[in-house]
Amino acid sequence: MPQKNQHKPLPPLEDIAPHILTYWKMRKTDIEILRLLKAVHIDQNLHGIGMTSYKAIRKRLGLLSTRQQSHTLETIYDAMITLRKRFPKAGAHDMKSLLFHQMGMSVPRQLIVVYFRVYEPKLIQERKAGRLKRRRFWAAGVNDILAVDQHDKWKRFGLALHTGIDPFPGRIHWIKVWWTNNNPKLILSYYLETAEKLQCIPLVSQSDPGSENYGIANAHTALRHLHDPSLSGTIQHRWMRQKKNVKPEITWSQMRRRFTPGFENLLEIGVTNDWYDTNRPLDVLVFRWLFIPFIQTELDAWADVVNNSRKRADRNKILPHGVPNDIYFNPERFGCLDFEIKVEPGTIDHVRQLFAPPDDPVFQLVPPEFAKYASILYESMGSPSLNTENIWEVYRELLARFEQLDNAVDFIEECEIYLSMLEAQINNEENLAPVGEDLLGGPENPATDGAYYMGGVNNGLGLGKERLDRMDANDDEFEVVEVDFTEDEQSDDSGEADEW
Repeated sequence: MPQKNQHKPLPPLEDIAPHILTYWKMRKTDIEILRLLKAVHIDQNLHGIGMTSYKAIRKRLGLLSTRQQSHTLETIYDAMITLRKRFPKAGAHDMKSLLFHQMGMSVPRQLIVVYFRVYEPKLIQERKAGRLKRRRFWAAGVNDILAVDQHDKWKRFGLALHTGIDPFPGRIHWIKVWWTNNNPKLILSYYLETAEKLQCIPLVSQSDPGSENYGIANAHTALRHLHDPSLSGTIQHRWMRQKKNVKPEITWSQMRRRFTPGFENLLEIGVTNDWYDTNRPLDVLVFRWLFIPFIQTELDAWADVVNNSRKRADRNKILPHGVPNDIYFNPERFGCLDFEIKVEPGTIDHVRQLFAPPDDPVFQLVPPEFAKYASILYESMGSPSLNTENIWEVYRELLARFEQLDNAVDFIEECEIYLSMLEAQINNEENLAPVGEDLLGGPENPATDGAYYMGGVNNGLGLGKERLDRMDANDDEFEVVEVDFTEDEQSDDSGEADEW
């Protein structure tokens, strides 16, 4: 018979390891992780765990603290060189996150600053100038708004970017790269993929008024009507005019400063050396087949770093401050509201068939026949693993093998015809904007202090004075969050330059 003071057994490792890894990735402290394990993930009537046991488990999982890793300038040198090629403009704050998330290295910020002083002293002198032009709007909680936007600065390489963000926690739902971002079916597919993954949709979507966003506007409105018939006759999408879709624009600005420089330099190599010409059909298809999946993997990794990194304190933003993924998936821990609308997979499939059928050519990376040849030729090269050091070499070899095919002339002509037909089809599609009554609120109806509500609560009017008063009187239950954004393209999330 067990003694009265006998310790309870530890919970099974397979039950708690995924949660430890998730919280570790969010950079939570040992004390925070242990508290969450006990409060949320362990039945304390059956199992027990203390700090000593937890640290032993963490070490067993290979999760070593900064002190345990004991890095020096010598031990971080190779990793820094590798990352600096891809992220040459990242500061100490970003490099600390990149080392942790992409290299598995926990390095103190001060050591990174020393590295910059020793190996990159000129960068310490660089500072950004420019005044902020602030616009203020507030969101009522998680899943109140989904803001989407396209980015065209890589179109000279034949690449088009698109993002979708929840402004409240600052979570990036997606950053996608493809050979177009002008097709409403393609843009809608990003939204539906996210809804499928999260099994929910927000109250409203918002975008610039371009026709490429009609797909999301129509599909989101249809899904909201299906789940709430009282909304029939209304448009559950906001059109952001006069450059007011500021949160995605901030994301692009941060990406231009933190992610883009290294990869833009990489892309320029092919153009400068005349290895890649966007007017040569075979070049275009080989480039798409190799580069788009490669860059998408890099974008996914970058978004993962952003979503699992605590943003620096911003005096212009009221709570919540924290890791975007943590705020999004656990809003109750931050005293925040969650307005998610649960959706069934069958409903998403129905909307997909209506507005973005999967067999549409826009979803083809390259023509099926080309993909078949590319796979065979790539395999004959030994299927090399791609990285920033070898991708242009692999591209040139694959291109040469295509040009050496027996029917190369006919094949290249077929590629040219395919690209011409595809472009004509995409540009000639009829896209209809949703019809109905617009949401209330928005920038056209600001409050006396200039702030405006962009979400979908109360048909766009917000939570209402009565509910706000109740929430103010019950601060330990809710926190209404006001989010400040800047239109300055050079700004980051704090409005200041990254510290070196």
